[in-house]
Amino acid sequence: MEPGGTELTATGKPGDYANEPLVPAFLFDLDGTLIDSVYQHVLAWREALEKAGIELSVWRIHRRIGMSGGLFINALLRETGRDIDSLKADELRRLHAEAYNRQSKTVRPLPGARELLKHLADLRVPHAIATSGRLETAGPNLKMLGLVPGTPVVTRDLVRYAKPDPHLFLEAAAQLGAPITNSVVIGDSVWDMLAARRARALGVGLLSGGYGADELERAGAYRVYQDPADLLVHLDEVGVRP
Repeated sequence: MEPGGTELTATGKPGDYANEPLVPAFLFDLDGTLIDSVYQHVLAWREALEKAGIELSVWRIHRRIGMSGGLFINALLRETGRDIDSLKADELRRLHAEAYNRQSKTVRPLPGARELLKHLADLRVPHAIATSGRLETAGPNLKMLGLVPGTPVVTRDLVRYAKPDPHLFLEAAAQLGAPITNSVVIGDSVWDMLAARRARALGVGLLSGGYGADELERAGAYRVYQDPADLLVHLDEVGVRP
């Protein structure tokens, strides 16, 4: 790049995109990233597991939040040495959904979440939601975010594999018509950051889900912010010009 900052083609002459900012697409996780729901999910999973006769400490459950339901159950049961068949796994997911829906009235958007999404919409920055939750639990929470009609929402129901596999974010980028390599994944867990790396997207972490900055950075986060409000103040650091 020349001192003036103009991008040059291989011929040394400005290309068609030389004076156009390349705006990234934003792919948002939901729980712990846009809505304050991580601990409701933790308690709902504990209730479901206890009904199945499985006792696990809350902290062990929290460390797995953000994974797909199937991998979540497998990981927790591996720690207990228990085995479980597909019918029992389906029953656990059903019990979790019922317990979570009872607690969902206490869920709120995280500080700055609605403002951040509105700001991106006003700037016409492409953005989508990609959550490892299923529509039955994610649906009511999406309504409180005030999404612009037509905003793509990809739930666990729409992909074969969820986080830490990259499919949710790949599908969200595809629905936006955006290259995944020009996308920024915003998430609160190490599973979000791992999925972002596997998708070849840029990962940005938020502390609002309970993971530490060092954990998110080790998992691949380029930047870490406190919550959506903090990210909104620093959007220029992740490629959105004021």
